[in-house]
Amino acid sequence: MLGKTLLILSLLTLCCSISAVAQSNTMRVATYNIRYDNVNDTLNAWAKRLPVMADQIKFHDFDIFGTQEVLAHQLKGLAEALPAYGYIGVGRDDGKEKGEYAAVFYDKNKYALQKQGHFWLSETPEKPSKGWDAAIPRVCTWGQFRDKETGYSFYFFNVHFDHIGEQARKESVTLVLQRIKQIAGNAPVVLAGDFNFSQKDEKYTTLSTSGTLKDAYQLAAVRYAPRGTFNGFEADRKTDERIDHIWLSPDFKVIRYGILTDTYGDGKFPSDHFPVVADVTYTVKR
Repeated sequence: MLGKTLLILSLLTLCCSISAVAQSNTMRVATYNIRYDNVNDTLNAWAKRLPVMADQIKFHDFDIFGTQEVLAHQLKGLAEALPAYGYIGVGRDDGKEKGEYAAVFYDKNKYALQKQGHFWLSETPEKPSKGWDAAIPRVCTWGQFRDKETGYSFYFFNVHFDHIGEQARKESVTLVLQRIKQIAGNAPVVLAGDFNFSQKDEKYTTLSTSGTLKDAYQLAAVRYAPRGTFNGFEADRKTDERIDHIWLSPDFKVIRYGILTDTYGDGKFPSDHFPVVADVTYTVKR
């Protein structure tokens, strides 16, 4: 009887030891092309969309998310409407405030910013520039973040690939993969953004077979993807093409993936892209 009791105690001690060594945690990541403030968008003006978008982000409780097409005044508006979030990023035209940002927002209560940086998607990535056959300058924003509770550290890269240049999109895939290796090394990585190519494109295959990253959609145990990610402010647009993606290094597992098709008013959308969200888990070794 004593031997059996000792065996049970030993097993309990082992289980507690394993629990102390490895702990699973969840993080909600997202990507959101918010649509730049276009004066011609009278029915979908930014002033109307901003409060809805801010409420949507708060309701869905994003922990960290990438944004695209953000002009300086839109960045200021989002920051004021989302006081719990910090952000990083620069204007793509001058590396300061001119042009669209690919800003990364993060919950300041949960994460501490450790490092940050940016580079342009071009042959001269260290300075504001237009690459290859791109129509306009494109920038990647990255940050290293630490979970304040667990100490877990990871990198978040956020991009907006060119909408015209086929070569630019192809070269941007290569450049981003190279920079991820240079900047993050073997650390956990999230890559989010508007890639302007869908899951049917060869560049998608290049990324998904790189050995570095996998699409959260493919990894998810549960998916909600009733339509593609671009809506053009058109309620009846029919497409299954996902051009906004969340890519993850093998450090993460995906519980749920969703394309959020929320509307407001009489069927309006907060943006001409739907936000993409993924609940991911990671293990902290102690």
